[in-house]
Amino acid sequence: MNQKQITEFSLKDGTKFLAEVDEPENSNALVRVARPDTGQMVVEAKKKFDDVLDQIQPVASAIITKLSQLNTPADEVEVKFGIKLNAEAGAIFTSISGEANYEITLKWKQDKV
Repeated sequence: MNQKQITEFSLKDGTKFLAEVDEPENSNALVRVARPDTGQMVVEAKKKFDDVLDQIQPVASAIITKLSQLNTPADEVEVKFGIKLNAEAGAIFTSISGEANYEITLKWKQDKV
């Protein structure tokens, strides 16, 4: 079982936040920094959080694009997927439940006469 560690992620605007992530196998390559407000030692993420989200956006867009090409497009589309933050790689898609990486719900409304 992987140990957890606190990792500091930054947004492009400089805002920083903490997230609990699994400690990578090669933790020697990570940079530990002290939080200015508490002095707590945390791992500094190698990527900005905005860049992590940039990894997710094309996947979500591809799913929505394909679903919009159905013969009868759904009135509502819900896509759920798990994302695991990693101090080195950024975002890793994970399973939500069981073996499925994506849970897609499509809803059609009945025609109102």
